[in-house]
Amino acid sequence: MEKMKELCHCLQDPHLVARFQNICGVRGTFTTTSSSKVADRAHSHNNGACHHRVAGENLSNVGAGEGEKMQTSSAKLRRRIADSNVANNCKDEGETPSQNGTAVSAATAGGERVGVGSSLAGPGVRSGSAQDLSRAANCEESQVGGVLGPPGSSKVKPLRKNSLTGDGGQEFLIDNRFLYYLFTFGTELGNETFYITFFPFITWNVEAFVSRRLIMVWVWVMYLGQCTKDVLGWSRPASPPVVKVEVFYNSEYSMPSTHAMSGTAIPFALYFMTYGRWEYPSTLGFILALCWCLLVCSSRIYMGMHSVLDVIAGFLYSILILCFFLPILDLIDGFNLTCRYAPIVIISLHLGLGLFSFTLDTWSTSRGDTAQILGTGAGIALASHVNYHLGLMPDLTPDQLPLSMPALSPSLVGVVMLRLVVGVLVLLATRALMKAITIPLVCRAFRVPTDDLRKARQHMEVELPYRYIVYGTVGFNVIFLVPLLFSYMQLS
Repeated sequence: MEKMKELCHCLQDPHLVARFQNICGVRGTFTTTSSSKVADRAHSHNNGACHHRVAGENLSNVGAGEGEKMQTSSAKLRRRIADSNVANNCKDEGETPSQNGTAVSAATAGGERVGVGSSLAGPGVRSGSAQDLSRAANCEESQVGGVLGPPGSSKVKPLRKNSLTGDGGQEFLIDNRFLYYLFTFGTELGNETFYITFFPFITWNVEAFVSRRLIMVWVWVMYLGQCTKDVLGWSRPASPPVVKVEVFYNSEYSMPSTHAMSGTAIPFALYFMTYGRWEYPSTLGFILALCWCLLVCSSRIYMGMHSVLDVIAGFLYSILILCFFLPILDLIDGFNLTCRYAPIVIISLHLGLGLFSFTLDTWSTSRGDTAQILGTGAGIALASHVNYHLGLMPDLTPDQLPLSMPALSPSLVGVVMLRLVVGVLVLLATRALMKAITIPLVCRAFRVPTDDLRKARQHMEVELPYRYIVYGTVGFNVIFLVPLLFSYMQLS
């Protein structure tokens, strides 16, 4: 048991993330002032996340909802930064201090040294020796204003601002642009833009039978992952030493990685659902699913959003959920399609799950994501029930299987792309219209002021019904309205 605890502690170490980032060519640009500000911001806006003991210190916390603040003393915070940056990174005269946990020689850094300010050695810092303080002072004296990377490196900022605080993040250096774009693509495979295009693409161009079951798995995986995050309340990897390549989700909890969960569940569920139903090389399908999974999982470490332990836990958690849900998908799908009481059960179940998840923690962006995931799942299930009773988009019979892959041709590609463009435009228009209608109505119904819509949406009585209705309608249109439009446009 002790060895397991030591292994988990090692896998959760943010310096392990920083070393992976350094290998992939990501380097921070933290200076004395910015390091302190970034550390303060990371500890202040991690959604009340539980800060674990580091170097024997205790960090107390409370829920960081609206109007609440982390109760971590500035002396202990200074001690944590001093321990990681002064004692470890300024110990060799031939090295500059660590740029996010990576020791860089003076020659590599263009002759510049980035130091840790002597203000870190305040009254609350217990220094190991006077020599450490002397080295910290020497580091500061040798500091100049910036950080230079190797020739060919580029200075970049996170693509999107923090969804909760609006913080744009810290600039960082990229030495390997191929890996930067590859992992950026990988992390986008777990974001809303991907979901709103991939699932409809499968529905409209592959098979509705596969897509509705795949979405069913996705809903349960994401819901359980988000709820587990709120229950455990673990913080994101500390920065520094980690470089925050992405900050959009930085205020949410960390354990487990829901990107890793969806990046595991979606490709492998798609593989198992199409195996034997579609004719394709099974080895190739498994390899593609594995590559998809590895890309998404490793991208979360590259982005500085998760520790290695978060990603491994997300992967294993997702496998466990798949082992439970895949065998009973036929039963659940049959109930949704045929039972006369299915619409009532679908709406009440998804709404009840949303209410439960909203009680786990104070407001955060993950809570809104949970509501829209549940709303999408409810809309898909309701539309499938309606289609079944109206005889629209019927499932294939066993004698029509297996399906063969059609030969690629310019006309086929053109039709597929036209369906995707027209369908996604309809979904985006649906989302915009429903937002414009739903938010004012819900605010008026619950007497919530609409002067600041950002704050108004943080009220549970506003956010849950608004997200549920908006994305429920979007999900319904994926299965029902858009295919009807395709029939009218002769694109079926």
